Amino acid sequence: MIQIAIFSDVHGNLPALEVVLNDINERGITQKFCLGDLVDFAPWGNEVIELIKEKNIPCILGNHDERIAFDLPVVPLNKHSQEETIARFSAIDHSKKYITDENKSFLAELPFHLKLNYKIGKKYWNIQLVHSSLQSNDTYLYESENDEVFMEMLNASQSDVLVMGHTHLSFKKQMEGKWAINSGSVGRSKEENRLASYLILTLDEEKINPEIIQLEYPINEVIQKIEASEIPDYYAFFLRNGNVLLSQ
Repeated sequence: MIQIAIFSDVHGNLPALEVVLNDINERGITQKFCLGDLVDFAPWGNEVIELIKEKNIPCILGNHDERIAFDLPVVPLNKHSQEETIARFSAIDHSKKYITDENKSFLAELPFHLKLNYKIGKKYWNIQLVHSSLQSNDTYLYESENDEVFMEMLNASQSDVLVMGHTHLSFKKQMEGKWAINSGSVGRSKEENRLASYLILTLDEEKINPEIIQLEYPINEVIQKIEASEIPDYYAFFLRNGNVLLSQ
């Protein structure tokens, strides 16, 4: 049996990342992978990058990482309100200002995809890691997508499991003996509970068992730090709103 942990979308939220990594370590899981988006929306972008480097955790390039690494322009998204659009521009400008040149260089060198292959007994398992899709790190794929969308990617990558992030909404879909999984978000979950989310894959010779883990973290500390920083309070309100929902 082999266990691997996969997480995504930290978005500068160091307290949430520390809770996730501690939980992984307490479970005795040594293999960890990150699906990108280390930066933006919480004030610990540099610290998150440096912790990923210190722990030597393989990571792929998220769309936010790419934008900061290469100083790409910010394009408004139709799905965002005017309030969120203004806040998003300001939060990304904050990262562009404060992420160090060394850490921007680290982001620029991240691979776009990772393909994992494990042999257990006579069985080979292929696991494809993407930020959002095979062709893009900025495509929104939700659980409601037709199975054919995920099967096309699984077949194109010759994989048994496709693991993605980006939407900040976790899910597991099994199709024709294969899996499409979103690990959710560590630092900016869009699920009502706002808990830090990650994925454990347990592999044996017969099957793969995916488990989404969701953890509480000191969210009030994050809210206070955002409010004390130059990051718009919009992102503190987003976390606080989820915290209120959780307590009801």
